[in-house]
This record gives sequence, C-alpha cells and structure tokens, in this order.
Amino acid sequence: MQKIRNIAIIAHVDHGKTTLVDKMLLAGQLFRENQNSGELILDNNDLERERGITILSKNVSIRYKDYKINIIDTPGHADFGGEVERVLNMADGCLLLVDAFEGPMPQTRFVLQKAIQMGLKPIVVINKVDKPNCRPDEVQEMVFDLMFSLDATEDQLDFPTIYGSAKQNWMSTDWKNRTEDITPLLDAIIENIPEPAYLEGTPQLLITSLDYSSYVGRIAIGRVHRGELHEGQDVALCKKDGSISKQRIKELHIFEGLGRTKVKSAQSGEICALIGIEGFEIGDTIADIQNPEPLKRIAIDEPTMSMTFTNNDSPFFGKDGKFVTSRHIAERLEKELDRNLALRVEKAPEDGVWTVYGRGVLHLSILIETMRREGYELQ
Repeated sequence: MQKIRNIAIIAHVDHGKTTLVDKMLLAGQLFRENQNSGELILDNNDLERERGITILSKNVSIRYKDYKINIIDTPGHADFGGEVERVLNMADGCLLLVDAFEGPMPQTRFVLQKAIQMGLKPIVVINKVDKPNCRPDEVQEMVFDLMFSLDATEDQLDFPTIYGSAKQNWMSTDWKNRTEDITPLLDAIIENIPEPAYLEGTPQLLITSLDYSSYVGRIAIGRVHRGELHEGQDVALCKKDGSISKQRIKELHIFEGLGRTKVKSAQSGEICALIGIEGFEIGDTIADIQNPEPLKRIAIDEPTMSMTFTNNDSPFFGKDGKFVTSRHIAERLEKELDRNLALRVEKAPEDGVWTVYGRGVLHLSILIETMRREGYELQ
C-alpha cells in the first residue's frame, strides 16, 4: 500500500497559494521552531517574489502522520499554460484555492479546466475568510457552478470544501468555526485524494519537467508511471522522432521537503529526478531497455505572439550589460528552450536576428527581464 498523495495547487494570482504552501511546509515540521524560514518559500526567483506570481512550477513534499504528500505548485496565469499541462500530469488530485471575497477568477478557470479534463479529484479551499465583506457561502456556490460549466463528473462535483485563512494559519470545514491549525486540510487531502495506482510491469516514466545543475547538467523529473526504476539501471530513452537511445540512471532522487534525497529505487506513483540521462526533451519517455514502450506525449499550447530579438546597436551599446554580442544572445535563447516549453525560437535571415514566439505578453516580458538581470543586453 502506497502512502503517497500527489496534489497540484491551483489558484488565481494573489489568492494566497504560496502562503498556503508555506503553512503546509510548516505543518509538516520542515522547519524547527526557532528557524526563520522567511516568507514565500516557494517563489525562489527574485521576479516571482517581486511580482507575487508563480512562473515555474516546483515540487516539495511534506510528511504528515505516516503519509508523504507531494505538493506540486502550478502557475496561475494562462501565459504559462505550457507549464500547467505537464505539471498536472504528475498529480492525482488538486487543491483549488479561491479568495472568499473575489471568488473564482478567469485565470483559475483556465487551469481548472485542464485539471477537470484530466480527471483529477478536486478539494476546494476558500481562503481569506478573515477579511471583511467576505462571502464564503456564495463563493462556494460560484465554484460549484464553474465546475458544472466545465463538464465536471458527478464524482468531481461532490468535492469537499475547506474554509480558513492561510495567513493566520488555520483551516476548518465550517468557516464560522475557527480552528487552531491547518490539519483539517491535511486530513481532507488524505481522505479524498486517491493514492497513486501501483502499476506492475516494465518501467515507464514520462519526463514532465527538468532541472539544471552546473555539476551534473540537465536532470529529468517525472512521475514513475509503471514498474520501478533503480540507481545504475540501463534504460531506453524514447524520443519524439521515434528514435530510442540507451541511457543509464546514475542517480535517483525523490523530493523530501524543499530539497531532494538520493534513493536506490523509486516505484510507480512516486515523483522523482533522474541524473545521468542525456539529450532528453520534455515529453520523452524513460522505458525498459529490452522492450521500450513510449507513453503518449503531452500536447503543449501553441504560442500566440512573437517578438524580434537582436543585439543592441544603439549609441549606448555595452553600457548596461556584460553579454552583448549576438552569439551570447543566441546561446542564452538556446538554453531557455531547454526549460521553457511553450517558447519557440527561429533564426531570421538577417545576421544576429531571432524571432521568439511565446504564449503572451507576460510570458515574453518575464524572459526579457530575466535575461536583463543576468547581464544580457538586447533589443
């Protein structure tokens, strides 16, 4: 019996998602009483902290009773739709977090629709019930109507609702009845979210996200779909064009708290990181070396707008950045393609010009701002 729960958290910008995850991490006693963990633990790049938005999805896990809860943070903005699809692929259920005053917002609808289509079981969390003018009961009705309009199944519509204030660190099944902590939410997760099914057979894992380390290079992250993976195991990497290459798993890590722990093996249902796999792309499958069976690839939303990037040729050339040549910009865009799924880059016929396609204004502006902070100069 697997005591694992894989949940994705869905919320509109500013409805308190990152704060809730902070409190869940505290409830899992990841931080000693005296250790100052800071706020917004998950928003780990400066841009995310300043804008108060989640751009890249992240994985953390907590231990509660004898269960391990893998929490997958999802971006709330439609521009990062490329992130959302893959992330939900790792979950069995989702927490839909809604502000008790504002109710469900358009961006929430976008991510929720994907979750419902994938058959995830929702738990609704109505947050910020401590605010004046809040209307938790009306908001609960609005969420039901929204799910109904998104063609949720009867099982999905029979969702539990938890009320509370993440900021004040309490959750309850009744908003008028304030509790001491957020354990009612953790109990609801364990009772309502199904445990991942253990599938026997040859190993399969769909690579749904990746990490980069300057020591070991690119790290493949995904959920073991079937069977077991072991450290030092020879596996087949099934690529988009149908080719299959032989690879070896040098190290296997699972998510513990905010970090990762090295393990000897990971079985079906667990989310893990593989070190030593080379030349993979997101959507590739890690499979059995003797009898490789690729899993279905994830469809990514297509870009909706494009911009032209070139090197700076104004009179202020070289005053601001340290990476100024077109070669620098080309290498940086190449690197971004490794992680940023919904991005496309095409070389224009002119020298030193690229057309970059993205999901929207926010998607592209975040890329430009990130490059600027890293010392790139471009126009």
